[in-house]
Amino acid sequence: MAKTIFITGGAGFIGSHVVRLFVNKYPDYLIVNIDALTYAGNLENLKDICDAPNYKFEKADITDFQTITTLFSKYQPIGVIHLAAESHVDRSITDPFLFVRTNVMGTCNLLHAVKEAWKGDMEGKRFYHISTDEVYGALQCDGTFFTETTRYTPHSPYSASKASSDHFVRAYHDTFGLPIVISNCSNNYGANQFPEKLIPLAINNIKHKRPIPIYGKGENIRDWLFVNDHARAIDIIFHNGKNGETYNIGGNNEWTNIDLIRTLCAILDKKLGRRNGESAELITFVKDRAGHDLRYAINSSKLQNELGWHPSLQFEEGLEKTVDWYLTNEAWVDNITSGNYQKYYEQQYNQR
Repeated sequence: MAKTIFITGGAGFIGSHVVRLFVNKYPDYLIVNIDALTYAGNLENLKDICDAPNYKFEKADITDFQTITTLFSKYQPIGVIHLAAESHVDRSITDPFLFVRTNVMGTCNLLHAVKEAWKGDMEGKRFYHISTDEVYGALQCDGTFFTETTRYTPHSPYSASKASSDHFVRAYHDTFGLPIVISNCSNNYGANQFPEKLIPLAINNIKHKRPIPIYGKGENIRDWLFVNDHARAIDIIFHNGKNGETYNIGGNNEWTNIDLIRTLCAILDKKLGRRNGESAELITFVKDRAGHDLRYAINSSKLQNELGWHPSLQFEEGLEKTVDWYLTNEAWVDNITSGNYQKYYEQQYNQR
């Protein structure tokens, strides 16, 4: 292959969409998916491209520096797209140290391995770090937006760990001249998302007539980004972004949690043949999350104006597509909720 690209966390939700896009779009690239296959890593997400000639999977933990350096020696990549991360806020509140190990130390391991591998030859190479809008803290309901120059004020152990990793990426650029780009994205939704997240959790609970837990009064506001649009943005930034720059990626779709869930309930009532309003009766308000940020909203005009990216879908259309995917992929959901996916697909790859 002409170029080898590492994609970390490629068996996860966003990562699998990025891997698929690159494998299908760039047949002259060798795409190496590096994933530790923790609870959120699922090789079933990539079963349609697992036999592609330009795709390789390596089970590896980014916190294991020796293994990472061995992979760099083996493949000699010219690019790294770094998505591997612990990402669930509730889990970060329960175990902050796990997030420090993976998100901070794991990123530092990759940066140092890249620095050593590319020493003296940075031309045509790129380290692309994918981050989150949560590093910026929270917004009031005043029409303001996060921009690339918004001051970092993370409020959860998750967002603090991502903020730290962002700073290390920039430090390696400033100190060692590493060719880097960073993007900070809003909440993603779409196919293959682990069902502890709000939208797939709600779809699954509505389908099975289980309570839909909503923090507080459901007044928290999020900007929702269709995962396929995010993958397209990553492609554009990786190939056309400027070294040392940060790009915000947002969906221009602000919704309160309660309005989002009510919309999902209405969509599923129609698709499941239920009376209008039946699923909304499942909404259950629960104690609010500690340190729960009120509002996130991304200004992605830099990405749109400089690199020509734009969201492709209105939220209602993307939500319909997402609901349809989960309803027609019951086996995937069942494997996830049972935990069987971790055993079956890992065994398949171990036999290769």
